[in-house]
Amino acid sequence: MGRLDSKVAIITGGTSGIGLKSVELFIKEGATVVFAGRRKGDGEKIASSLGPNAHFIQTDVAVEADVKALISETASKFGKIDVLFNNAGGPAPVGSIETVDYEKAIEAIRVLLGGVLLGIKHVAPVMKKQGFGSIINNASIAGHLAGYSTSMVYSAAKSAVLQLTRSAAMELGESNIRVNSISPGATATGIFGKALGLTGAEAEATSSVAGELLSKAQPIPRAGLPEDIANAALFFASDEASFINAADLVVDGGMIGGRHWSAHQQSVNGMVQAFKAKTNT
Repeated sequence: MGRLDSKVAIITGGTSGIGLKSVELFIKEGATVVFAGRRKGDGEKIASSLGPNAHFIQTDVAVEADVKALISETASKFGKIDVLFNNAGGPAPVGSIETVDYEKAIEAIRVLLGGVLLGIKHVAPVMKKQGFGSIINNASIAGHLAGYSTSMVYSAAKSAVLQLTRSAAMELGESNIRVNSISPGATATGIFGKALGLTGAEAEATSSVAGELLSKAQPIPRAGLPEDIANAALFFASDEASFINAADLVVDGGMIGGRHWSAHQQSVNGMVQAFKAKTNT
């Protein structure tokens, strides 16, 4: 308890999934949290349920005026911004490179990459003036390796987030502002349902199903949970990470570490049996 005492944090995409768990955890650890999302009704209801340290501002991170207002209103009301967690995201078009819908791809990129870029752009002057700050960007293991998302557009955008994080960290680190990223693996949220065309409410209801389906996707035999990513964000937001900059923390149960040991052993055994059969003929 108290790892974020007296800190002011902004969390985008805070009305569901990883964002909501992060809002709850940051408040529990002592922060005043301004969280953003497009769904006004949901945001206001959540803020009311979480108490006086939760504040909602309706924001579309793909719209620069919205992001600028989010940052300026927070700084004006609380006098500082210690932490910005650029978490807002969403699905991107699926399919092959030959069939991808260009307009939908650009729309997704405006959220997945544009929202991060705008968040950094507008919080940087505030943090420079105060002389400190922590910016956290939600990336993905799909940004590290191909084939870890249903959408190559999503993968490309997350790869860009990783590079943007490093580039911004090199610049802003000179002003005592840390910029880091988190790369979740197979995490049980509604994003999979959204990617396959379900509405927001329908998609959120599929998170437990996604958890079951993803439980064997990594060596640790369970899917990732929103709180796993929230805990990583908490670390980057806290003073415990005061000398960590330009880093990416992979939270994936070992998914991108390599081939599963058991699958590899099955392959080796199959090869041994094939060799034996060949040499006995």
